[in-house]
Amino acid sequence: MNLNNTMRVYHRYLGYFLAGIMTVYGISGIVLIFRETEFLKSDKQIERKLQPNINPEELGRALRMRDFKIESNDGNVITFKQGSYNKETGVATYTSKELPFVLNKLTQLHKATTNQPLFFLNIFFGVSLLFFVVSSFWMFLPNSDIFKKGAYFAIAGVVLTLILIFV
Repeated sequence: MNLNNTMRVYHRYLGYFLAGIMTVYGISGIVLIFRETEFLKSDKQIERKLQPNINPEELGRALRMRDFKIESNDGNVITFKQGSYNKETGVATYTSKELPFVLNKLTQLHKATTNQPLFFLNIFFGVSLLFFVVSSFWMFLPNSDIFKKGAYFAIAGVVLTLILIFV
C-alpha cells in the first residue's frame, strides 16, 4: 500500500472513531458560548463555611465569585448580590446559577488542565485534528483541480479565523 492509500485509510477510520468525540465537543462548545448568560442554567442554593471575620474585600475571592460587589455591611452580616456572609459564624449563603449535571460535565472537556484525566483526551483529540488537517491533503493529487480548490478553502479558513480573532 502506498502513502496516499495509507493516509486515506487512517483518515477514514480515525474519522469514524472521532465522530462521537467531535459530537460531544461540538455540543459542549456551543453551550460554553453562553456561559456568561443564564441560558439552560438553574438556581442552586449554596451554604459554605468560611473563616469568620473575613475582610470584605477578600470575601469575593474566598467565594470564587467574579464581579463580586458588596451591597451592604451591617454589623455581622455582609450582603452581596447573590447572598450574604455572617462575619461571626463564617457561614456564607448564596445562590449560584449552574448548568444541569450532564451539560456541566460536558463543558469540563474544554476546561481540563494537566491535573485531570481529561487532559489526555484533549491532547489526543488535538493531535487527531492536526492529523486530519495533514491527511486531508493526501485525498487528491496535488495537481488536480479539487486539490487546488481545497487549498484555497483551507487558506480562506485560516484567514477568516485570524480576522475573527484580531477584529
